[in-house]
Amino acid sequence: MSARVVAVDVGTSAVRAAVIDAAGQIVAQRRIARTSGLGGDTFDAGELERDVRAALAGVSGGPAPAALAIAAHIGTVVVDSALRPLGRGGGWADTQGVARLAALGEATVRRLLHAAGRPALTGGALAHLLGMEPGPASRAHAVLSPKDFLVAGLTGRLTTDTISAAYTLASDVRRREWNTGLPAEAGPAPVLLPPQSEPTSVVGTLSAEAGAATGLPTGLPVIAGGPDGSVGIGLLLGGADDVIADVAGTTDVVGRLLADPGDVPEGAVLNPSVLPGRFVAGGATGLTGGAVARWRSLVGTVTDDALAAVPPGANGLTVLPGMTGARFPTWRSGTRGAVLGQRPDHDAACLLRAAQEAAAFTVREGMDRLDPSGGLPVALAGGSSRSAHVARLRADILARPLLISPEPDVTLLGAAALAFIGSGLDTDLDAIRARLIGTPRRIDPDAARAARYERLHAHWLELRDATDELSTASGAATG
Repeated sequence: MSARVVAVDVGTSAVRAAVIDAAGQIVAQRRIARTSGLGGDTFDAGELERDVRAALAGVSGGPAPAALAIAAHIGTVVVDSALRPLGRGGGWADTQGVARLAALGEATVRRLLHAAGRPALTGGALAHLLGMEPGPASRAHAVLSPKDFLVAGLTGRLTTDTISAAYTLASDVRRREWNTGLPAEAGPAPVLLPPQSEPTSVVGTLSAEAGAATGLPTGLPVIAGGPDGSVGIGLLLGGADDVIADVAGTTDVVGRLLADPGDVPEGAVLNPSVLPGRFVAGGATGLTGGAVARWRSLVGTVTDDALAAVPPGANGLTVLPGMTGARFPTWRSGTRGAVLGQRPDHDAACLLRAAQEAAAFTVREGMDRLDPSGGLPVALAGGSSRSAHVARLRADILARPLLISPEPDVTLLGAAALAFIGSGLDTDLDAIRARLIGTPRRIDPDAARAARYERLHAHWLELRDATDELSTASGAATG
């Protein structure tokens, strides 16, 4: 065993595997683009497993690592007794069975959501199971997250972590165990739910078959792991409760560490932290970075200098990014994107700048729920943190100091942190964070621009709410 670990980051668009040493250096890495599940609703679980094994094979060799950990997007994979998927897996945007779960009645749904620490019904394993056809459902042996499915394939063990379990709607998040009060018509048979472990726990070892397929040593300890956003937030925050984390990717996932799980801001998801006994309030905001990327693919390349030259307010152009519904903190499934105020003089830079502002406005609404005082700084990582222009824009719109992570890939590095802790190489998350991501760079908001954006944000919220009302009315009229 050496002082290095293997980390895997399973995103919607790609799988990354890396070997990371105790100093935080990436010794080897492999990225494989995914072709299944890009929309977030369903994906081919078998194809995902092949991609992950290929990525692991691409980093095998050299001294034996101490442990392996996976961070992956949330979702549902139902398997038979041979651990074969029964149909397509449900991704993070999976709504299969939601209507059937809602039909169980408001009181039942309210009890489920409270126990699971969820403010709204958006999907999860309970809904997915209710939406399955009777034939496949009758052969169900276990219900897993995508990460749990991968762990089962590597170890032969059925297990889940406390954070992934919360997304099933079948867990009591505050007690970190399955909800024994599930009504029979809503819940799966208890045997379908694998045992829960803390994200840093060793839950199995690499099987001989998986070792032969990946080139990694048989018997390698495998850590429970967790959802990608939660793992990234865990690394960004460490043990600090005076900072809000923002992992800015296709969606922004924001969170704040809580000591008391009873003190949850309105509209926030409550999750166990990667730290035992602690909790995180926050959630995914919905399409933010993904909306910017969508517009960029349509209008072409625009330099950061050109975007930075556009004044606050994008010359009167407003973008609403919620093409697939809004999540934290409003949880409006019917929210749809829009472009408002367009004039002939608006060019590609104006459109992209307006989309970037909209993403930041969306994040600010969640930040203000987590910290109404407006005083807490924001630790920023993810793809958006790579741009100096976007970081400056975020600081001004959020009206908070930004602590920019020198390493944007905190999901991958967060999985490594779980592996370091689980293997016993290091148990101090704050010390691990310092080695893996280093000292953050601070950006303070510009007072004049922040004041301007304060007014623009209020106006943006008014336009967003009015557009949502029109969309709802239109949907009711055509339905």
